[in-house]
Amino acid sequence: MARKTGSHSNITGPRIREVALSLFAQQGFAAVSMRKIASEVGVQAGALYLYTPDKQTLLFDLMQSHMDELLAAFDTVEIAGSARARLEQFARFHIGFHMERPDAVFVAYMELRNLEPANFTKIEELRRQYESLLENIVKAGQADGIFDVPDSKLATMALIAMLTGVNTWYREGGRMSRAEVEDVYAQMALKAVGA
Repeated sequence: MARKTGSHSNITGPRIREVALSLFAQQGFAAVSMRKIASEVGVQAGALYLYTPDKQTLLFDLMQSHMDELLAAFDTVEIAGSARARLEQFARFHIGFHMERPDAVFVAYMELRNLEPANFTKIEELRRQYESLLENIVKAGQADGIFDVPDSKLATMALIAMLTGVNTWYREGGRMSRAEVEDVYAQMALKAVGA
């Protein structure tokens, strides 16, 4: 199959991912066809298959990339001190990272239902890796008598849901700055665990 004039693989591949992510976030995975993605990118529908075997693989790749980036970014920050300090740092990291990627966050959380079982299992494992980072903080706070929660796993899931929920309402230029939102949510995370 001939490449379209002006098409370059190092531009087209990332553009396909960018367009697919945006369309999946706006319209939902089930409502977006490969033809629609191709049209938005400006290539023939058949050209997409030079970059991805199918829409399921494209969704999985987007979700896996998001989780890989999240875990890699977490590895670059220093989370130290007491469990209280680490929870505050985790909350600020989580909100800061996710606010930069609203489409990726939406797709990563809302489109899990559209993953085939093998892909779902892989993404769930990456999510568990990330969640365990927070749960370890919660368990440390319990052990030190700083946090008062009946179940560390449940507390972890509640905190993740609360922190990720910022993306559903936050808009740049709104009433509060990102830093102010991070401050408020870090304090709410501490209160949620009885710190």
